[in-house]
Amino acid sequence: MAKKKKRPSPTDAFRKWLQEHYRAIGAKGGKAAAGKGVKKRLAAMTPAERSALARKAALARWWKAPAKRKKKRG
Repeated sequence: MAKKKKRPSPTDAFRKWLQEHYRAIGAKGGKAAAGKGVKKRLAAMTPAERSALARKAALARWWKAPAKRKKKRG
């Protein structure tokens, strides 16, 4: 008895497309997000403005309110 050839499902086709897409993004060397616009914006800022922006970003990262914990009943 001959084995039937498995037909590729639409999910397999999507996975292949997605893999190619991510491979293309990775080929850019992680420069997809940090484009020319960011570089131009930072070049136009004074050192004091860049420092203020960095300070604001650091505060946003480190001073977030802690997540509320659920109390255990028992």
